[in-house]
Amino acid sequence: MPETETLEPLTPHEALVFAMVLVSAADRTMTDRELKTIGRIVTAMPAFVGFDHGSLSQVAERCVAVLQRADGLERAFALISAALTPSLCETAYAFACDVVAADGRASQEELRVLELMRHRLDIERLVAAAIERGARARHARLG
Repeated sequence: MPETETLEPLTPHEALVFAMVLVSAADRTMTDRELKTIGRIVTAMPAFVGFDHGSLSQVAERCVAVLQRADGLERAFALISAALTPSLCETAYAFACDVVAADGRASQEELRVLELMRHRLDIERLVAAAIERGARARHARLG
C-alpha cells in the first residue's frame, strides 16, 4: 500500500483487535497462546457484542498491512486512538496486556509496545499498573 494512501478509519471493534495484534506481533512471533487469547477475547468479552467474528482474520491482516508501512506503528496507534473513547482505550490496553501475558513471558518488544500504547492512548500510569497486574494474575499458572 502506498505510503501516502489515506487509511480508512477503524471501528471501535477493529481498534480493539488492532491493539491485540500490535502487541502480539511486536516480537515478530504471534504464538498459538496469543492467537487463542485474541480469539477468546473476541468471542467472550462484552466489548465485542455485535462484532462479526468471521472478520477477525481480515482485521488482523489489515493491522499487519498497516504495520508493514514505514510509519506503521505510529499510524496504527493513530487509527486506534481515533476510534476509541477514553474508557475503551483502557479496555484496549487491558486486552493487549492479556495477550502479552498469555504465553507466560513478555518480550522486551512487547513491553515497549505496551509502553507506547499507554502513552498514545493516554492511560494513567497507576491505571496501567493495575491493568497489568490483573493480566498477570489472570494468566498465572500452577507449577
